[in-house]
Amino acid sequence: MPVDPQIAPIVDAVNAAAADAPPIEEQTVEMRRRSYRALCAVAGNGPQLDHVHDERVPGRAGDIAARIYRNEGAHGIFVFYHGGGYTIGDLDSHDEVCRQLALESEATVVAIDYALAPEEPFPAGIEDSWSALRHIAANRVKYGGSGDAKVVVGGDSAGGNISAVMALKARDAGLDLAAQLLVYPAVRVDDESASMTENGEGYVLTRETMDWFNTQYQPDPADVRASPIRSESHAGLAPALVITAEFDPLRDQGAEYATVLSAAGVPTEYTNYAGMVHIFFQLGPIIDKGRAAVTQVAEAAKRALA
Repeated sequence: MPVDPQIAPIVDAVNAAAADAPPIEEQTVEMRRRSYRALCAVAGNGPQLDHVHDERVPGRAGDIAARIYRNEGAHGIFVFYHGGGYTIGDLDSHDEVCRQLALESEATVVAIDYALAPEEPFPAGIEDSWSALRHIAANRVKYGGSGDAKVVVGGDSAGGNISAVMALKARDAGLDLAAQLLVYPAVRVDDESASMTENGEGYVLTRETMDWFNTQYQPDPADVRASPIRSESHAGLAPALVITAEFDPLRDQGAEYATVLSAAGVPTEYTNYAGMVHIFFQLGPIIDKGRAAVTQVAEAAKRALA
């Protein structure tokens, strides 16, 4: 099917802005960050919650920022890792979606402000994310309301990669996770799939942008922290939800990861949203399928945390 008519105007606007912008190799990281913030702001503000506040949690080399979202009576902990190519996202770029996830999952959402490239390239953000997750899991009373509160991880794009890596590290460390919720996750650096070619231009996230992200992030394609699909074993991982978008370059690697997880015996739910492009998950207030995807993730978290 063609690009969904609800999101087509956004695709057209992004393409027009890209045509007027300097070549990507001439753009600074801060220029890219400003453009991304502006795109994310199209969704508007998220719902009001009883408690939203920033605090510091342990990172790999000192405290890092986190944002806590919860309503009274929240149960369980959803650790959220934002997308943005390990380079351009932040707590504010995903504030709306985290608010909606907290509302619908009825959990405490803890969003992690992990280190970004190029200032701190691979694997700094992964190490920050793991330190933060271990801290949260060790303080379940504080974040989840009880010592036996369950924990799920989730995120979109680069955050989907981080969540998948957290699931691998948690399994190996004996840290119990109730679920991994992966929205168009980046699970393979060296991706030569059909979707990377077919959707590599004109659908918001481009192959050129992916190459730019990798230039900033400097990942090792063979390292499972960059390409979790390369892990020697996926057995014993937390149950997974994997969401992809039809016109996303990352579609096929997400679908492949769902197949790999399922083949390894991991309970896995996979959904590909027809007509959608990368970023639709953050546009729930204005895109029906974006709203549906957020609800799907929230309900998966709610079931896992029950």
